[in-house]
Amino acid sequence: MSNARTKFDRRAFLGAAALGGAGLALPAWAQTPDAGAVQYETNDYTNQRRNISSFQARQWQPYFSSLRNGAILVDTTSRDLHFWSADQSVYRLYPTSVPVSEELTRLGRTEVIRKVEGPSWAPTPSMKKRNPEWPSYVPPGPDNPLGTHALYLSWKYYRIHGTHDTRKIGRKSSNGCIGLYNEHIKELFGLATVGTQVLLI
Repeated sequence: MSNARTKFDRRAFLGAAALGGAGLALPAWAQTPDAGAVQYETNDYTNQRRNISSFQARQWQPYFSSLRNGAILVDTTSRDLHFWSADQSVYRLYPTSVPVSEELTRLGRTEVIRKVEGPSWAPTPSMKKRNPEWPSYVPPGPDNPLGTHALYLSWKYYRIHGTHDTRKIGRKSSNGCIGLYNEHIKELFGLATVGTQVLLI
C-alpha cells in the first residue's frame, strides 16, 4: 500500500502554510473515496478527487466568544481545520479528512479532554457489527488508523487524529473522526491543550 503524498494545489496549500506561520477513522483496508471538487494525482489513485480548493484563512470571532484555552474550528464542507492559540500568537490551517456520510457527521461544540501520543485503535461496537472481519484492536505503531497522535474529544468515540493512510486527507473517509497528516497532528498536538475548545460546522 503506497504512502505517496498527493500533489496539492500548491498555491492554496502554500498560502495556508504561510498564514499559519501558516466515530473513528476507517482503517486503510476500508478506504471510501468520494467525488470531491479537485482532481489530484498519485501513483495509485490517479482518478480520485479531493476538495482542497476552498481553503481560506478565517477569523475566530464569528465562531467563539473568546480564545480561552485556544480554539479549533473544523469545517466539514471545506475539509479543513483552523487552530488559534489562547494568546492569538499562533494560527494554523490544516487539510483534513471528514466523515463519509451525514449520518456519521456530528456538528457542534465539544472540547479536547485527553491527548495521547502513540494511540491504540479499536472499532466501535457498531463498526465491528458492520465489519466483523476488522481486528478488535490495533496497537500503536505505523499501521495504526489513528496515526501518531490523537486528541480525544468530549463526544464518545470522536477524535482528531493522524492517519497512516495519507490518501484519506481531503476526502470523506472516516466514521466520524477528523483526520490530519501525521506531521500536522503532531504540530497541533503540541499546540492544543486539554480544555481547548472545538467547534465542528
